Amino acid sequence: MKRAFGLFFGMLLFVSVIPHKIVYVFSAEQPEVSAKAAVLISADTGEIVWEHNSGQKLPMASTTKIMTTLLCIESGGLDVPFQVDSEAIKVEGSSMGLQEGDIVTKYDLCCGMLLPSGNDAANAAAVRIAGSIEKFAELMNERARKLGLSKTYFVTPSGLEGDGHGSSAADMALLAREALRNDVFRSICSKSSIKLKFGVPPYDRWLKNTNKLLTMYEGVYGVKTGFTDEAGRCLVSACERDGKSLICVTLNDKNDWNDHIALYDYGFNTVHTVSPEIPDKFELELAEGGTLSVTAGDTDIELTSADDNMENYELKLIAPPFVYAPVKSGDETAQLKVLYNGREVKSIKLYAAEDVPAKKSDTVSQDDTGLIKKIISKLKGILP
Repeated sequence: MKRAFGLFFGMLLFVSVIPHKIVYVFSAEQPEVSAKAAVLISADTGEIVWEHNSGQKLPMASTTKIMTTLLCIESGGLDVPFQVDSEAIKVEGSSMGLQEGDIVTKYDLCCGMLLPSGNDAANAAAVRIAGSIEKFAELMNERARKLGLSKTYFVTPSGLEGDGHGSSAADMALLAREALRNDVFRSICSKSSIKLKFGVPPYDRWLKNTNKLLTMYEGVYGVKTGFTDEAGRCLVSACERDGKSLICVTLNDKNDWNDHIALYDYGFNTVHTVSPEIPDKFELELAEGGTLSVTAGDTDIELTSADDNMENYELKLIAPPFVYAPVKSGDETAQLKVLYNGREVKSIKLYAAEDVPAKKSDTVSQDDTGLIKKIISKLKGILP
């Protein structure tokens, strides 16, 4: 049954999702893990499939670099060479091998953070982006707030402990989910090794990933390891199998490799896939009168879910109040977002299905005056 929702500013139209395919699998036996805190979530919806103390704030060591790498990628200019800050790279612990005067790119540093877990790479990226480690930590915490990570606080870009530095398993899972939506991030963290060229002068060298789970369990494609004496062994991983995608986090876990395998065995036998039905077309209002038909570029989607209540899924149409001519068939004109409990799980582009020519007259006419009145009337209906 379809439900009508309110019409909001910017033409945000909500309609219900009707699934045309749901595959159910009976739940497997509940796993037991040695982690102090752990969680397994759907990479699509973010819903919790299994958890143990997942809301407890704990130190998370180098899994911190998930946020550092994401912000580094989003800052742009990944392929621009620059010289690393000589003080930033003077840091203890794991390293990508940076030396004073080295010429690198941000992409190099992202690989250095996600594969060998370089603390030198994290510090160098932070200083390059924000000017100092302290200012970069502010950016990290700002992004954490925007993501709703209520148990997360960053002091360092590397994960070396600072006063209050920590997160929860649930927060780290949602952070990984956000990071994996970035194609560059996902590509890097899925590599077992990578060949880069940096130094003075730059020369070829190989970096190896510390995440052994990539080769231990079928379908694993990330994400990040971590260890300090205070945090213990920490691991954030992601795995895809038979169209289902899950994210697992364990904090302070002496048996993390095997615990992640056990949790994935449980998860893939517990979750199911949902394929929402996307309407064939939508009608948008044209400024000159009439409507424009738009269609989805991708209607074949599958979502990993443990939730049987389809009322928790919605579609949100995002379009301007009016579309102005000229419009060519194939032009991107709107977006359709699939939501689970208000959280975006998929964004689909909508394209014009027909041509709409420009108006022949450029002079102000009664039609233009009517359009202005039409806009004002519509705004009165949607503004408080």
